[in-house]
Amino acid sequence: MESLYRTHQYLLEHLDVPLRRKLTDDIAWNERLICIKGPRGVGKTCFLLQYAKENFSPDDRRCLYINLNNFYFTVKTIRDFANEFQMKGGKVLLIDQIFKYSTWAEELAFCYDNYPDLRIVFSGSSVLDLDDENYHLKGKVITYNLRGFSFREFLELQTKCKFNAFSLREILELHTEIAGEITSRIKPLAYLENYLIYGYYPFHLEKRNFLENLLKTMNMMLEVDVMSINQTGQSYLPKIRKLLYLLSLSTPASPNVSQLSADIETSRATVMNYMKYLKDARLVNLLYPPNEVFPKKPAHLYMHNPNILYATRQTNVNEQIVWETFFYSQVHKDHKVNAGSRNCQFLVNGQYSFSVGDRIRGKFNPDCYYAISGIEAGERKVIPLWLFGFLY
Repeated sequence: MESLYRTHQYLLEHLDVPLRRKLTDDIAWNERLICIKGPRGVGKTCFLLQYAKENFSPDDRRCLYINLNNFYFTVKTIRDFANEFQMKGGKVLLIDQIFKYSTWAEELAFCYDNYPDLRIVFSGSSVLDLDDENYHLKGKVITYNLRGFSFREFLELQTKCKFNAFSLREILELHTEIAGEITSRIKPLAYLENYLIYGYYPFHLEKRNFLENLLKTMNMMLEVDVMSINQTGQSYLPKIRKLLYLLSLSTPASPNVSQLSADIETSRATVMNYMKYLKDARLVNLLYPPNEVFPKKPAHLYMHNPNILYATRQTNVNEQIVWETFFYSQVHKDHKVNAGSRNCQFLVNGQYSFSVGDRIRGKFNPDCYYAISGIEAGERKVIPLWLFGFLY
C-alpha cells in the first residue's frame, strides 16, 4: 500500500490540468458510491485526480487514487484493500480502470454494505451498463457522464477567458443578449473550425499528432471497450472496424442495414447490435423518430462528434454534415434529441424543432428554430450555431 500512496502523491504534485470541468460542480460528492462514466480519451483519470487535488493535500492519507492496471490487484481484492484503507483512516478511495477487475461490481457492493464511512468514486467506460449487467449495484451507485470538451470549454482553454454555461431555455429566449455579451469579449467564429477538427478531446493539448492519437484512441475503444466488455471475440474486430468506416461515409443517411450486412458479411441483426455497441462507446449517435428506440433501425446515424467525423473521413467532409453533427453532440448531453420533420432535422425534448445550416432554406417556418452557422448573433428564432456549444 505504501507504494500506492507514493504514486498518489507524485501524481497530485505533478498534475497540470488547465481547465476545471463543469461536471465537478454537478456531482454530489458526499454520496458513498459514485461512478464517472465516459468514453476513452475524455479525461476521466485527470478528473479523478483533480478532485483529489482540490480537496486533499498530496500527502493526506484520507484520500487515495488507485489504478487497477496495477498488477498488485491481480492478487489483492478490492474489498480487502478497501477494508485495509478505511482501517487506516482512509475516507475517499478513487478507483480508475474498474473494468480491469472481473468481480468489481460484487466487491463494490460489498464495500458499500460493509464500510459505511468510506466513499468510493470509480471511473468506467461509457460501454458499462450498471443497470442491466451489474444488479449488485442497483440502488447503490450514482452515475455521472464525463464528456469531451464543449465549445465553451474549448474557448476557455484557447482564450483564457471564463464563460458561463446556459440552459437550452436561456439560449432560446435570450440568445441575442448572450451572444452580444460573448462577442464583445471574443470572436467565437475564429475558433469554431479548430474545435470541430480537434477540440473535443483533451489530448489535443498534448504535443503529439492529434489525428494519430485520435485514431489510436478510437481503435482502443473498439478493441477494449466494445469487444472486451461486450465479450465479443477479437476475430470480429475487422468487421466492426469496417462497419464504423462505412457508416462514416454514409452519415447522416438512414443506414442501409441489408447492404451493410452484405459488406461486412454478417447478419442484419448483428449489424444492428454492432451499431448499438458503437453508440455505447460514444463513436456514433443513433437518431430515432419520436417514440422509437433500438432495436429499430434509426432514421439517421451521425458520428458522435465532429472530431470523429474528420478522423474517419479525412477528405471530402461536407460542411452541412459537420454542422449537424456539432449541434447533435452539444445538445444531446442533457436533452432528448429525435429526428425532426418538415425540413427541421432535429426535435429536442419533443417540443423544439431545429433546422441546422448556413441559411434559412425555403419558406420561413415559424414553428422552427434555426441554428445558423457563420453568424455571430441572431434574432427571434434565428440563433447562431456556435452558441449551442455553451450548453455545458
